[in-house]
Order: sequence, then C-alpha cells, then structure tokens
Amino acid sequence: MLLLLFVAALAAPAAPQQPTQTQRQVDSLAGQMRVLKARLDSALGVLARLQAQPAGRAPARDTTAGDELAALRAAATAAAGGAAQRTDTGTPMQFVGRERNQAQLNPEISVTGDVRAYGTAPGVQRDNFDPREFEIGFQSALDPYSTTKIFVSLENGEVNVEEGYAYWTGLPGKIRLDVGKFRQQFGELNRWHLHAVPETEYPLALTSYLGGDGLSGTGLSLYHAFGGLGVHELTAQVTRSASDDELFAGGRRPSYLAHLLNFWQLTRSTYMQLGGTVLYGTNPDASLQTTVGGLDFRLTWRPPARALYREWTVRGELLGLRQRYSGIGKTRVGGYASTTFKLDQRWIAGLAYDYVEAPGTGLITRQLIPSLTMWQSEWVFLRAQYQWQKVSTASPTHRIALQAVWAIGPHKHETY
Repeated sequence: MLLLLFVAALAAPAAPQQPTQTQRQVDSLAGQMRVLKARLDSALGVLARLQAQPAGRAPARDTTAGDELAALRAAATAAAGGAAQRTDTGTPMQFVGRERNQAQLNPEISVTGDVRAYGTAPGVQRDNFDPREFEIGFQSALDPYSTTKIFVSLENGEVNVEEGYAYWTGLPGKIRLDVGKFRQQFGELNRWHLHAVPETEYPLALTSYLGGDGLSGTGLSLYHAFGGLGVHELTAQVTRSASDDELFAGGRRPSYLAHLLNFWQLTRSTYMQLGGTVLYGTNPDASLQTTVGGLDFRLTWRPPARALYREWTVRGELLGLRQRYSGIGKTRVGGYASTTFKLDQRWIAGLAYDYVEAPGTGLITRQLIPSLTMWQSEWVFLRAQYQWQKVSTASPTHRIALQAVWAIGPHKHETY
C-alpha cells in the first residue's frame, strides 16, 4: 500500500513551473511500477496455490506462472545491468558482475609538482628557476591486514625512492609496524613531505643537523597510541639512516630513534601537542658517537564552525646535536619558531624565525621568513616568500621566492 501511495505521489500533476519532459518521465516510471506490481501479485498468488497442494500430488503446470516468473527474472537482470545466463539444462544461472572489483587491483596514484623562481641580493643572478621536485605516490591496501605507500621523487634529473614501505595495523598490543624506507618521526616537520611544509624549505635546523633533505632511513618502526590525561603516541625506530655521511661519518650502522608525542584538547577549538625525540648512532671506525635530541611544540586554534576560514597555528622545535670523537666534542644548538594564520578560505599568512649553530664551525645563522600563501583550490597553491639571512658577522642576504605547487590524484598535498 505504501508503494502504491509513493507511485501515486510521483504520478501527481507537477507544479506549473515544472518542465513537461520531467512530467513524462515521472508518468513512465509510475507505469512501469504498476506493471511490476501486477506481476509480483501474480507470482505471489501462484506461490500460494503451490503451497496449498496436497503432499505427494504433482502440481499442475502453470504456463502463465512460469512466464510471469521468467519476466520478473528478466526485469531484475536488466535492472542489474547484465543478461541472464543458462546452464546446459536450461536452468537460469545467477549473474554476478565483477567490474567494480577490477579497480581494486590498481593502486591509488597521485602526482605532485613543485616549481620555484628565485631572486637574490647581493650577488649575480643565476639558477633563478628551479623545478624543485616532481613526486609520484602509489598507495594501496595489500590485504585486510597491511597497506603500502611508495613515493618516487624526480629531482635534478635523478630518480629516487623518497619513501617505500608497508605497514601492518591491529597487531597485538594495538601496535603498528612499518617496514621499508620512510621519513623518520623526528619532531614536528621532518615527517612532512617538502611540498607540504609551511615555508618553501624545511627549517634550517633540520637540514643542518639531520641532512639536506631531513632524516629518513630504511628499517623498522613501531608505533603505539594510548590514553590517560590526554592522548600519547610512542614511536620507536631502528634504521640505517640516509644521512649517514652528515650524522655518522658514513658509518652505515643502525641508528636508534624514540619519539614521544603528547596531545591535549584544551577547548572545542584549541589543542596543544608537546613531544620529545632522541636519536643515537655510532661509527666505531671513526670512534664517533652521535646524539641528537629535540623538543617540539604546537598550539592550534581552529573554531569548529569556521574552520574553513580561520585557523591559527604556532609551532616550534629546539634541537641539540652532539658528535663526540673519542669522547670529545661540542654540543650545537638550533631551532625555529613559526606561525601561520588563515586570513580566509584561500589566504594564509606566515612568519618563521630560524637560529642554528653550524655543526663543525659553530657559526651562527639567523633567518627571518615572512610568507603569503594562496590556495587557489585543493589541487593548487601559490606562495610568495621573503628570506632575510645573516651568517655570523657577515652582511645579510635577501631572497625572494615564488612557489607553485599542484597535484592530481586522491592524495593531494598530504603531509606524509
């Protein structure tokens, strides 16, 4: 009865402003519904008569009922988008489409382009345009238990595997296991891909102490999250670092990293996180012991009702590097503080300050970097950035950078 009322409602006269074509489509659908309803009632009546037959008595053949059931099967098959198949005995076979499953065999593919233009003073202008990086990402669930991510970087005419790892979730103790090459969980920004950081480059402290492209390695990673007075994440990694030359003088031995991150939701619109990291590795051939420690902080204000238009983030990291040869060595300190404020849905203003003591010489470098980013869409953003840099007592240098980043695929501008 509800079905008939629904059909009657559909078949009711349209408002005067409704197009005539739409009315004809509604009338056609209503007619088809009435025909199917009549066929269903006929089939139910035949089924009731068959059930009422005395036991042991062969039912009389009802050609009309057979035709009605065949028509219903044909209508259902047509609605499912396939044709009925029959066995050698003439019995209809169930049609099962597999077209939607075929796409699951292919990985999700994303591509990101990052191109810059520079202007520097004082000095001769050269290398003003830089195709900084083109990154291809492949991601896919391998099975119900594991997933893989592979990121290939095309930079300066070279092809490198930036990351390539598989991870397992739901292990005993609610542990996640990563195996392969990955950017390591040191502080706040090292884990992020270059095209996703708030400025055009990684903070100077990261590139000075952890390598030109930050810290990455090949090995194992264990991750566990737990609650209690907030939310806490513990990460332990054993890797052979890609920054061996800078950190361990080419030792090629395993290094060990531990990172603890604590998260607190202060209000509905404000949250804070505080973390600490320790990295340790040795090179017995050079009598070298390297230790890097870090503290990271982040405070974000994001009003739930206006998150698309307003957001303010303050973040910072403090790093200490100690390289001891035969037990002798000095500790160098560096860090950064930065803030970003979303002016509206598209425009983001940023400001960063860097301070670094060079690992070898101890020369102090300071940088001040204001920036303005426009998100043209979720696929494209443009950035203008000014950099003031002063190394020790030398005269300061000035640099203007313009950056264009675009991406295609399901994972656009992801941080990691």
